[in-house]
Amino acid sequence: MTLILDADKIGLIEREAAIKKMPQITEFLQHQLGQKLTAYIAGLTDPKAVGSWIRGENDPRPPADMRLRYAYQVVRMLVEAYDAETAKAWLFGTNTRLNDEAPAYILRNAKAVDDLRQLVPTARAFAGSAE
Repeated sequence: MTLILDADKIGLIEREAAIKKMPQITEFLQHQLGQKLTAYIAGLTDPKAVGSWIRGENDPRPPADMRLRYAYQVVRMLVEAYDAETAKAWLFGTNTRLNDEAPAYILRNAKAVDDLRQLVPTARAFAGSAE
C-alpha cells in the first residue's frame, strides 16, 4: 500500500535535507540504499568514504555533498510513500521525465544544482503528491 505525501510532509523532508548534518544524511542513505549505492550516487569509487562521513571523520566535498542532499530528499520521499526497495528501483530505472536517464546516474554525474533541477519534482510526482 502506498501513502500519498502531503505538502506538510514534503516541506519537512525538504527542510531536513537542508539542515541535517552530513553524518545524518549519509547514515540515512546508507541504511536505505546500502554503502555501495550511496557511494555511487555521491560519485565515489571507494564506498569506505561513506563510513567516514557517517562517523564525522571527513565531510564530502562539493559536489558530493549537493548530490547527497538531493538524494536524501528523493529517497526519503520514496521510502515514506512506498519502501526502500521501491526507492532503489526508481533510482536505478530509466525515467521518461529525466530524458530516459536513471535518477542515480543523474545524481552521480551532477556538477551543479541546475543538473538536478528536475529530480525532486519527478520524485515528488512519483510519490503521488501534486506539484
